[in-house]
Parts: sequence; structure tokens; C-alpha cells
Amino acid sequence: MNARRRTWPQIAASEITPEHIYRSRRQFLRAAGASIGAGLLVACAPSDGSSAAPTPAADATSRLPYGVGTVDELGKAANSFEQITTYNNYYEFSTGKEEVHTLASGFKTEPWTVAVDGLVGKPQSFDIDDLRTMFDQEERVYRLRCVEGWSMVIPWQGFALSKLLKAVEPSAAAKFVRFESVSRPEEMPGQNDIFSFQWPYVEALRLDEAMNDLALVVTGLYGKPLPAQNGAPLRLALPWKYGFKSAKAIVKITLTAEQPATFWTTANAAEYGFYGNVNPDVDHPRWSQRSERRIGELSRQRTLMFNGYESSVAALYQGMDLAVNY
Repeated sequence: MNARRRTWPQIAASEITPEHIYRSRRQFLRAAGASIGAGLLVACAPSDGSSAAPTPAADATSRLPYGVGTVDELGKAANSFEQITTYNNYYEFSTGKEEVHTLASGFKTEPWTVAVDGLVGKPQSFDIDDLRTMFDQEERVYRLRCVEGWSMVIPWQGFALSKLLKAVEPSAAAKFVRFESVSRPEEMPGQNDIFSFQWPYVEALRLDEAMNDLALVVTGLYGKPLPAQNGAPLRLALPWKYGFKSAKAIVKITLTAEQPATFWTTANAAEYGFYGNVNPDVDHPRWSQRSERRIGELSRQRTLMFNGYESSVAALYQGMDLAVNY
């Protein structure tokens, strides 16, 4: 990525097709070389034009770093339950967003345990039911910005990731947190494609990012248990980062001293960096990030720095060149 302004063709999102659909697998592997699966994310091809940025609401939610009820802190109403649960990026099931909810219908989310280990004083395994009772569940309405150029507003339920990490007592040597998703190819058809990606899905954060209050462990949606297609039974919501940073169906959390390799830095680090922070001034190599299309709406709106959460997270990256550390 680089921060230069570019003019991009105005192509409708419906006209953009993932490379694996219009190329044969043999051709794709020759082009990709060692980076199998690189560049498969579909671009929504945003135009240079965009509507004005949203303005904060006058009600009490504007004083919070996240919304409550069904309105975010900028006064934007949440997307419908149907929209949120039928339009999903979840490559373990399919690269087709509208197919995921059907393919995930038989995915078993209980029983479920999450192991937390590595550089911690109290490594533990947590049952999903224990996590739901150990930590007070709270509602937070967050914006979700996909790296592809679309967005949603989602009312999650869950608890701050920092509470879970404090419970295992990170050591002074711990600098990063690695999240590993489940590998279950018998229930996740996307994991059976040997020409696709290196499974399981892995993501990571710096420890200070993970300890930020906005980092949420999600257990529910719209007051209901989290659906399988949205990452049940346990996923992350990191609203200042592109959606690919929020790992789904997490089974293991490991604290490390060194920066871990992640799913996308392994597949295509040139296009999907370790930080994955929403930055309208740094284009994806194949499309602009200056605007986004909210699902359910036709017009585009201007993308906000850190997805509008700048006041809560900008200090984490003070002194960093965000055009390089993307």
C-alpha cells in the first residue's frame, strides 16, 4: 500500500468477481507462486466521490466510544438482523458472502473451550458457558468496516478482551496476542479446498491494542446468541480495524514476545498488513479506501480515520508512519 491519491474506475460492486472464479486454479497457482490464496478479497471498487462524513448525534450516546440500543455513537441506526446474518465474509465456509449463512447452518458451536496460554502466569482453558458468566455481558453498537469497501453498524454483546487477558496475568515479556480459529474441515467446506488458504485462520494484536477498552470479545448479536455465520460462539470485534482482523470461532489465545504471522500476512502481506487499521488516506493496491458503501444503502459515505474511533485509539500509534505500518 501507499498513501498516494489515485483515480479509480467507477465499477459497480456487482461487477467485481473474485479472482478464483474467473481464473482456473492452475493459472492462479502459477500467478500466486508461494502466496497461495493471495488477493482473493473482492474489491467493492469505490468511486472518488463520497457523501459528507456523519456528524455526532446530540443524544447521550455521542459521549460514549460506542453506541447503545440500536444506534451507534454517531447516530447511525444498526443494520437489520437479516442483513448482518446473511452477508458475511467467512472463507472457512465460502468466498461467497450470501452463501455463508446456509453453509454454516450445521456448524456445532457447543461444547466449546478456549485455551489461553503462552507468556502468562495463569494459563487456563475456559468453557464458553463460563466465559458468559464470569464476565458481565454488555451491549456495544460498533461500526464494521470491511477492507473491501463495505460497512455495517452492528449491536454486539460481549465483554472487554482486557478482562480475559487480565485473568491469565500476562508476563512482562508478553508483547503480542495471537488468536487461532477452529479448524474443522468436516463442517467448514472452505477448509477442504487445497488450492485455497493455509488453515486455521490466525490473527494477532499488539498487547496494548488488545488491552484497549474497545477490543470486544463477542458472544451475542441483537440480544441473541451469536449465529454461526457471524463467528459463533466467540469472536472479536475491533471497530477501528478492518473486519479481517476480528478473528471468528476462536479456540486458542496465546501471548507471545514476537509478532506472530497471521492468516493474511502469510497469504498476501503486500495487500493486508499486520495492523489493518482503517485509514482512508492509504489505498489498497487495487482500490481506494476513501469511501464505503453501507450494506442496505446505495450511496457512499466518506470513511473516517480509524473508522471514527480515533479519539480512543490514536495514542496507540503515536510516532508510527501509518502509511507504512498499515
